[in-house]
Order: sequence, then structure tokens, then C-alpha cells
Amino acid sequence: MSESKYLGVTPPISLNPSSAEEEAISLELLAALEAEGQFESVDESRNREVVLGKIDKLVKEFVYKASLKHRMSESLARSCGGKIFAFGSFRLGVHNTGADIDTLCVAPSHVTREDFFTIMVDLLKGRSEVDELTPVPSAYVPVIKMRFGGVEIDLTFASLQQPTIPDELELLDTAILRNLDEFSIRSVNGSRVTDEILRLVPNVTSFRLALRCIKLWAKRRAIYSNSMGFFGGVAWAMLVARVCQLYPNACAGSIVAGFFRVYVKWPWPKPVMLKMIENGTMHLRVWNPWIYPADKAHKMPIITPAYPSMCSTHNVSMSTKRIIESEFKRGEEITTKILQGEAKWTELFEKSDFFRRYRYYLQVNVMSTDVESHNLLHGFVESRLRQYIIKLESTGLVVVACPYVKSYDHEYACKSDEDLERIRQGQLPTTPTASDTPDPTTVVDKGSEPKQDDGSSSPVAGTEKKAFTSAFYVGLLLDKEIGRNSNGKRRLDISGPTHDFIGLVTGWDTWSNEGMAISISFLRQSQLPDEVFDGLPRDRVPSTLKNGSAKSKKRREQGKEDGASATDRSAKKAKVAMAVVPSTSGVAVVVAEPAAKTDDVEKEKDAEDVPKPNVVATGFAAIAAPVPPPPKQAGIKLKLL
Repeated sequence: MSESKYLGVTPPISLNPSSAEEEAISLELLAALEAEGQFESVDESRNREVVLGKIDKLVKEFVYKASLKHRMSESLARSCGGKIFAFGSFRLGVHNTGADIDTLCVAPSHVTREDFFTIMVDLLKGRSEVDELTPVPSAYVPVIKMRFGGVEIDLTFASLQQPTIPDELELLDTAILRNLDEFSIRSVNGSRVTDEILRLVPNVTSFRLALRCIKLWAKRRAIYSNSMGFFGGVAWAMLVARVCQLYPNACAGSIVAGFFRVYVKWPWPKPVMLKMIENGTMHLRVWNPWIYPADKAHKMPIITPAYPSMCSTHNVSMSTKRIIESEFKRGEEITTKILQGEAKWTELFEKSDFFRRYRYYLQVNVMSTDVESHNLLHGFVESRLRQYIIKLESTGLVVVACPYVKSYDHEYACKSDEDLERIRQGQLPTTPTASDTPDPTTVVDKGSEPKQDDGSSSPVAGTEKKAFTSAFYVGLLLDKEIGRNSNGKRRLDISGPTHDFIGLVTGWDTWSNEGMAISISFLRQSQLPDEVFDGLPRDRVPSTLKNGSAKSKKRREQGKEDGASATDRSAKKAKVAMAVVPSTSGVAVVVAEPAAKTDDVEKEKDAEDVPKPNVVATGFAAIAAPVPPPPKQAGIKLKLL
């Protein structure tokens, strides 16, 4: 315990030990997590140790080669050392089957980040056990993502201000931060924060079991992703650690229930902290909303305990905040029932209803003609998608723009240039297809077994062209009132955010007009591809999110009185089906809505906002040079009929 006799910034809520009933519930939680495969086998654990050992040797080889590049003698280069540190869920002891390992490559002062993203990447390319290699040097914490020996690895980099890196080096001493750049400080703090979290929890055993539960829940509910604007692993760990401080003698089941009780009522943006923020002696910037406007803008701040303290949740947007809060509420309701014996832990772990929750979606498709370029493009778009979300929110038309935390990835073998061009424009097959070759593989999903076709046709081997695609999804909840005219019809204009985001992607220094493409489609829920439902029903579920005031109902009724009949609307949709409307901004608006049946129209009549067209925004990627931002009078205007 600290000098104040307790861990944390406030006294505990309760010092009482858990009851026999709560201990029994914890045993049920342990059994549920085991049934969910949250504990890896002995063989998997050994493989992780082997992989980390190989990476450690590779880091030393990297430092050696980088030292030679900087004109050191061979003997001196060999003595420079280098070390790898594991942190995150692996270091916390809560990793499960298939989980990635967060690692840090520490090098001496003369080795640069540029060396890391060139020499180290080249070394990894030469290893047969490495695949899905994706360097992301532009990330908030620059990282190399890869799969090494079947284990997903996130490798970050820090260059310390010392000539050698011995094997016995530790990172706890804040003196190692002296004269480091901002990127190295962020990287080093990943390891320092993990060790500090373990030091600040009163019962590590209860903490680990409770954190396993929360991590599984967050992943199933699709709110586990720092890059997409939700919480990452370290943020969830700090939230659980804080509850452990508030209930220091509680068992894991009680900690989980307390987790939801605490955070469903948390007064954001009040920060969650495990200890008071240290100012330190190095004059490094620490999180301080009273001094820094950017820190004041953080919506759900969770502050790291290691100096210099930072906000681990700076990516949270208004939309993702609303989603996280709604999931806290759901979790609190379920865990209350579990404690009362009225529910099971499996209810808490039910999969997200993301693709059944919203009426409208944006589909962001990116495509490349070779796998290495696509891995780079995928990482870049994933790290920048939240900027599109923020700009959509700023229009005032979108109440919630919620990204899905994973992409849907495919590899296509195209029979012709026309097939390739359709994919470039975002027109992906409903069921992925490809040319038939002596190798029957037609579509390869990342992390899955190849799918087989029927071999009914066989063009000449080697004539097909490859296309690698990734589809990201954003669920939209639109404001009921804004944009509606006197006839009750609505117009949604998201041309500004769409142009800006496409321009951001195509302005990336690695972008290739010939080998890459991006398209953005506006879809109704019924137009989503089958793969996103994973065999589950398509039926929409009632949303718990509000999207307008009570005045909207009166306006919708007035709109229905003044609007056309269901038959007229159906005829109008048939007339505009598959029409292509060019715009002066270099972006095409493609209306691709099949004529609706009368029954379908009747079902939609009472909807608060019904955009009939499916709109695809393309253009930047289809021309030789980036198009400048469109004038205010031009752009994509989606008319919601």
C-alpha cells in the first residue's frame, strides 16, 4: 500500500471480502471463460516464447546492421546489443488463444527510426515464418505489424540515449526518457505503463480474471479498438485496475459487476486515473486539460500511470462515446441479473448486433493489386478512418457514425480488365468469385482457409490479375429533423467529409493511382453483403440510441400527407434505377437501387428518414492526379426520398 494506506487517488468504496455466493459466481465466470477458449494451451504458450526469442535475436541483428551502416567497426557494432520487451496483454498475463503480442525494440542512440522501417523490415521480409508484414510509420505510435510463426506481433521502436543496450536493461527508471523524441517516449511508455498497472492493483489474480472477462466482452461487443475510436487493451486494463482499487478484497466476479456499476455512472470527461499525475523533473508534457486545449477536448480520458502521463483514449469521438456508454448500460443490466441468479455469463458475451442496429451504412472499400501494397494501404486507412467519422459528425446531419472494428478482406483473381475495373470502383461480387486456375483457390480471406470453386471453367493459367480488397463499415444514425423540407423529404449532403477523406487517402505518399483504388458506398441495411451477418438473421433490432426530438414525429406525419403514394414512390425508384449522375467535382454519384415492391415501400413509410439510392463516391482514385477540394456549390448530395 502507499503512504495513504490505499492504492489509487481515492479511498476504496468497500473493503469487505466477497461472499460465498460471489465466490461461486467467480468460479462460474472462470468456467465460462475456459469454454470460450480464453486460455491458451501449453504448446501455444511455448510457441510464443520461441517466437519472442527469435525476434530478440533478430533485433540484435538489426542493431548490428544499422551500426555498420553508420560506419562502426564490426566488433563495435556487435557490442551495441539491442533488446526486446513484451508488454500489453502478454505482459499482464491475460492473453488468450490467437492474441497478438505487443513488443518494443530498444536500440542505442545512433540507430534511427528510419533504420527500423528499412533495415528491420528487410530482415523480416527475409524470414519464411513472417507474413502479413505491414509497417505503419505514420501511426500515433509507429509500428510494424506482422504474423511471426503463427503469432500476431506489433513491434514498436525506441532509440535510447546510450551507446549500447545490455540484456539486463530495465525501463522503470525515468532517467531513460531523457532527450528522447515524442515517438520514442510513447513507445517506451507502453512497457512502463504495463509494469506500473501490475504494481498498482491490490490483487493480481482477481485483476487478471476480471480483465479477461472485460476484454472478451469488449471484443464481442465490437468496442475493442483504439484506432477506430474505442478503447484499446491498455485502456480496458486501467479501467479494471481502478475498480480493483475501489474493491481491493473482492473476487473477480464482484470486480466485473462493480466495473459496470462504476462506469455506467462515471461523470465523463472526469479522467480515470490509477494514481496522481507526476510532473517529473524533465519538463516533459503530461496530460493537463487546464493547460492544453487538445487534452481538454478528450471525451473519455483514461490516464496512464507512468511518467509522463498521457491519455490512452484520445481517439474517442462523440459517436464512439455514445456506443461505449450504451454497452456499459447493457453490461450493468446483465451483471445485475447474474448476481441475482437470473442470467448466465454467456449473455454478457453475446456478439454485437452492429450490422442489425442501423438503417444506413457507409462502406469504405480499398483495393490494391499486390498484397504488400495492400497491407500498407489497409493499415493507413484503418488509422485514419476516425478522421472521417469526426468530419461526418461535424456536418450536424449525423447523430452517430459508428465504425466497425474489423474489416472484411478478400483476394480476387480477375478474369479480365473489366472485372478488375469493377472491383476498383467498389463493385464487389455478392459472393466472391474469381477465375479458375489449376490451383482451385478463388478467394482467400485473411485468417481463414481458402474457399474452393467448382472448377467449371479453366482459362489459361497466369492470365488472371489479382485484386486485394478490404471493406470497412460505418453505421449511421441520422438526425430526424435536419435537412427535411416542407414536403417532408430530406437531403443528406456528406460530400465535404467524403471528398476530404478520399483526398487524405489518395494524398498519402505511398498511394499509387495505377495499383490502388478507394470507393465509398452509402448502403441501406438490406443492401449489406451476407458475409457481415455470419449466418445470423438480417432482421434489424430496435436501437437504444435517440436520433432526434419529439417534433420529428409530427413533421414525418406531415411529410406523409404531402408526399407521394407508395405506388408513385415505387415507380419513381424504378425510373432512376442504375442512373449515373456526374458531378462537377470529379466524383460520380451512382444510383443503384432496384425497384422496390409495394410491400417493401409500405414497411418504409413510417421510417424517420429513408434514403432510397445507394450512392457510391469514387473518382479521386480513378484519375491520374488528386482532384482539389470541391467548391462549396458542388459535391455529392444524397436525396432521401
